[in-house]
Amino acid sequence: MATDTLKSSAGAGGASGPGGLRRLLLDNGALTALIVLVVALSALSGDFLTADNLLNIGVQAAVTAILAFGVTFVIVSAGIDLSVGSVAALSATVLAWSATNEGVPVVVSVVLAVATGIACGLVNGFLISYGKLPPFIATLAMLSVARGLSLVVSQGSPIAFPDSVSHLGDTLGGWLPVPVLVMVVMGLITAFVLGRTYIGRSMYAIGGNEEAARLSGLRVKRQKLAIYALSGLFAAAAGIVLASRLSSAQPQAAQGYELDAIAAVVIGGASLAGGTGKASGTLIGALILAVLRNGLNLLSVSAFWQQVVIGVVIALAVLLDTVRRKAGATPVGAGGGGSKGKQAVTYLLAAVVAAAVVGATSLLHSGSSTAAQQKVGLSLSTLNNPFFVQIRAGAEAEAKKLGADLTVTDAQNDASQQANQLQNFTSEGLSSIIVNPVDSDAAGPAVRAANQAGIPVVGVDRGVNKAKTAALVASDNVEGGELGAKALAEKLGGRGTIVILQGQAGTSASRERGAGFAEGLKAYPGIKVVAKQPADFDRTKGLDVMTNLLQAHPDIDGVFAENDEMALGAIKALGSKAGTSVQVVGFDGTPDGLKAVEDGTLYASVAQQPRELGRIAVDNALRAAEGEKVSATVKVPVKVVTKENVAGFGG
Repeated sequence: MATDTLKSSAGAGGASGPGGLRRLLLDNGALTALIVLVVALSALSGDFLTADNLLNIGVQAAVTAILAFGVTFVIVSAGIDLSVGSVAALSATVLAWSATNEGVPVVVSVVLAVATGIACGLVNGFLISYGKLPPFIATLAMLSVARGLSLVVSQGSPIAFPDSVSHLGDTLGGWLPVPVLVMVVMGLITAFVLGRTYIGRSMYAIGGNEEAARLSGLRVKRQKLAIYALSGLFAAAAGIVLASRLSSAQPQAAQGYELDAIAAVVIGGASLAGGTGKASGTLIGALILAVLRNGLNLLSVSAFWQQVVIGVVIALAVLLDTVRRKAGATPVGAGGGGSKGKQAVTYLLAAVVAAAVVGATSLLHSGSSTAAQQKVGLSLSTLNNPFFVQIRAGAEAEAKKLGADLTVTDAQNDASQQANQLQNFTSEGLSSIIVNPVDSDAAGPAVRAANQAGIPVVGVDRGVNKAKTAALVASDNVEGGELGAKALAEKLGGRGTIVILQGQAGTSASRERGAGFAEGLKAYPGIKVVAKQPADFDRTKGLDVMTNLLQAHPDIDGVFAENDEMALGAIKALGSKAGTSVQVVGFDGTPDGLKAVEDGTLYASVAQQPRELGRIAVDNALRAAEGEKVSATVKVPVKVVTKENVAGFGG
């Protein structure tokens, strides 16, 4: 795969030595950007340039790189594929479902998973070639279809992966990660297809000028079928590797990965207009993204600022590559002075990129307090929700009080991203780790790695399966659901019709709260559930879903929402009915939720005291790091808060 990286430098008059290095860097703007990033992050963090951490980066880049290799074929041919993340999730779900639930032999299940990816790609290719749909629209439709099918097959719950396939997430010889090997193999296949095959040459021809390619005798429609089928095949491979790392197929896995894959291809030097691109450039692009995320974690940069830094560096990397191309456009023998001037601009821009990276990360680097005795990492499932923001606030207040250095990361409800963050915490050698799992099963492998490194792990709000935790600090979601059912049913006098707003499909919190509510409702046969719809724990979606449900069920008596954010959206949709003819019960006890309880629009909220969860989790993590014995389970009381007791609630 490295051959196509080096060809351009070899072609420049066989330059060698310092001149050859300069030529290599000029011809590979993404490589220059990667080197700058590695140097900057190595200078800023002593934990970055270690063998373990570099292997972590390789593992974390693997899924994105494999997806991006498939997307490279599409972009080189002037297309786009937005469906690869969803296709990856669907392929992994098909494998796990067929092997685990249906008893299909594992080898056959793997074939089915790969066939699923290829089939999705063929559908994309058919819609684009023969249906004349724009690639953006066709693959956007497949994104939704594949994600929906993944949820249908799995019923919204993660499915355990077969042990024989899960070995793809292990290491060889105790140190060489299998995902890295798979990434390299897929990269070599990509380089071979692009550089040595008829279909590879066809991709460049179609991307350069589709009409000219058609007139020259290429069967463009058939070629596009093959191109999108290849993209689907690589997406299936990426999904299998991702699920292997997590030991489970997640129906919501790889959300947003299509954007990372496209970014990696473009950072690597490919043009969205088509006609250019290579495997090594794509690999470098994927490594840039992985290096950025890894380094920013190690530097304790705020989870919110990380997104800003990543976006800026991506833009600068592509800008550097664009200027590099312009600098190389002038022939060396003609107008050499102008060419040297443009090359000087390229070097200047590279220096600007370096300064921007070093300056931004130095400015945002919270650093380690010299007075801090211990370093603790806290990985939250999301910070796009007031409940988890309050957990962070309680944890930060306790860490400050006890003189500990706390690093907080945001997994953005992505189990794979959380696994990466936990790996980074382990590589950094923290005193202890606190994890609020996106999914209890998926967090297991990363927590086991921390166990092997001798780092105590504390679970907060949700437990971790198949791994050892020093303590679990949590309230009972199932019990909370039962209490919510009792509160709503008794308010309605034991009779009436209600709707349920469910959380994000596949999350343990949604499953447990829903199961508890269903169990609690069994004692009230006069209560009828007329509709259940997911609103993803989001206030805006809660508003939209509730508005839609009211069209079909205008005379409902009650609403149970699996968190306060959705409940507040439902209240907005209900208008004057909220708290009068329709009673709404939420979950979490967030400040906005308690304010709605006080105002009378929200009848009740099952409050979990999130600040207390964060505070107790930090206290237990620090005690475990000191070798003290802590309770295996620490229960924080759950309360039903109504207008009668909201004034005295200290959540």
